[in-house]
Amino acid sequence: MRGFVDSIAFLGQWGRFQQVVFFLLCASIVPNGFGAFTLVFLTDIPSHHCLVPESNLTEDWRNNVIPVKVVNGKQELSSCSRYRLDVVRNLSAQGFIPGRDVNLTDLEQEGCVDGWSYNKDIYKSTIVTEFDLVCSEQWKQPFTSTVFFIGVLLGSFFSGQLSDKFGRKPVLFATMAVQTVFTFIQVFSTSWIMFTVLLFINGLGQISNFVAALVLGAEILTGHVRVLYSSMGSSLGFAIGYILLPLFAYFLRDWRSLLLGLSLPGLVYIPLWWLIPESPRWLLSQGKVEEAEAIMRKAAKWNKVQAPRVIFQDNDVDKTEIHSKQRLSAIDLYRTSSIRTTTLILGFVSFTVTAGYYALSFNTPQLHADPYISCFISAAVEVPAYISSWLALRYLPRRLSVIITLLLGAVPLYLIQLVPESLSNLSLALEMLGKYGITTGTALMFAYTAELYPTVLRNTATGIYTTVSRLGSCVAPFLLELRVYLLYLPYIILGTLAIMSAVAALFLPETLGRPLPETIQEMQKRERIKCPCISGKETPVPLSLLDSPL
Repeated sequence: MRGFVDSIAFLGQWGRFQQVVFFLLCASIVPNGFGAFTLVFLTDIPSHHCLVPESNLTEDWRNNVIPVKVVNGKQELSSCSRYRLDVVRNLSAQGFIPGRDVNLTDLEQEGCVDGWSYNKDIYKSTIVTEFDLVCSEQWKQPFTSTVFFIGVLLGSFFSGQLSDKFGRKPVLFATMAVQTVFTFIQVFSTSWIMFTVLLFINGLGQISNFVAALVLGAEILTGHVRVLYSSMGSSLGFAIGYILLPLFAYFLRDWRSLLLGLSLPGLVYIPLWWLIPESPRWLLSQGKVEEAEAIMRKAAKWNKVQAPRVIFQDNDVDKTEIHSKQRLSAIDLYRTSSIRTTTLILGFVSFTVTAGYYALSFNTPQLHADPYISCFISAAVEVPAYISSWLALRYLPRRLSVIITLLLGAVPLYLIQLVPESLSNLSLALEMLGKYGITTGTALMFAYTAELYPTVLRNTATGIYTTVSRLGSCVAPFLLELRVYLLYLPYIILGTLAIMSAVAALFLPETLGRPLPETIQEMQKRERIKCPCISGKETPVPLSLLDSPL
């Protein structure tokens, strides 16, 4: 019996057809890079203080109507209170001078009953300034990001099932349309609630687009090209979008203009419907042999090779259908102690790396006086991280690679709190080194998870992995808020989680140079605790994402 790869071997691995699919799918992922981190700019909080309406105040009182507070050892104007304006007006009218005739600390304070005045040196407007998400309403700022990631979580959970039922290509373009349309509609939001509801729907399409493109490419491409696409090509497409985001944000400093500018490029992808094919593997699993063969014959013309008279034999289709019926449920991930241990460890590690990745990415406005520069640096770090993950997948043991990257992410985060305030560039370098480690680990975990589980459980396992990892992204915005209690607390928590995950990863099986397990019994035979040393044999395991929603 021939497999799918054998049936399409006549095409080769890197003809014109594969090149078009590879680069167009990578291009389709670029908008995900904008969408995932647009909130870095949309929800940033400019410096602000209570608005003081035009009134008959002397210059001295106008300069002192806002109380001064000490925050992290620095004096700054209060963001949420002012001295009672009626009292200040009375004192000003009587000619009293603040600080000399009147002790300001004795004056009664009030909230910002007339609204706020926001600094516009960096942003013309954000949703924070538009809807006053500050002071008593500041909880809405991190909650906005969490709502988005809840949408991402649900989208990643259902997109795999939808693509199994309706096909990879329809789901890819439907989710791209969701991102484009609802980003455009958000421009017309008239309230925070309306904006947040639309953002949630936008989130449903965000990761689903990435997942659909990843699966489609992994099912069409073969051999080393599939490994390259799955481990680095798709991730670099995401990174390019992320790198372009601060450029858009720099020139479009009003939040509505920024969303409009990010939604319009989605129209460019409409012609791709006629260039990107459906997955022949999925078509075969649905018994649509003629459609699958038509795609392969078109590919043969593009590659200028001769297709055989019969491309897919009947037993190829039978094998695919039998394989699809052997899928087990999520309960089987916990049925035996061996698989249960692997599942729990992977869940913990995936939660850690995703929470760390998004927390460090959303922390960029705090890293540098210019958030556009810090966002660009944070995005650029991802390029060497994804290249490193690809090299590690080719040449290093999986377990050792994951442990090293987790430790590389943890140690700099601990060291940041020891850096003097005057060496801000060193703090930035340490945080970016930590992000490099966490990002590399995130990319490695997608491949490692697919290799650990048998074929009959791989689809379910990677779906659970994705869902748990999205829980990490949901808590990331609130994790950053802990700096209110202790400036370096988020770093300490992330570093501790990374070290605990590195220790837990010691108990995972190694997969480098070993065939992918087909059954639960084959998975259970793998040894768990073994010295994670580099194997002298360079036999890379192919990335099997063919049954995965990732």
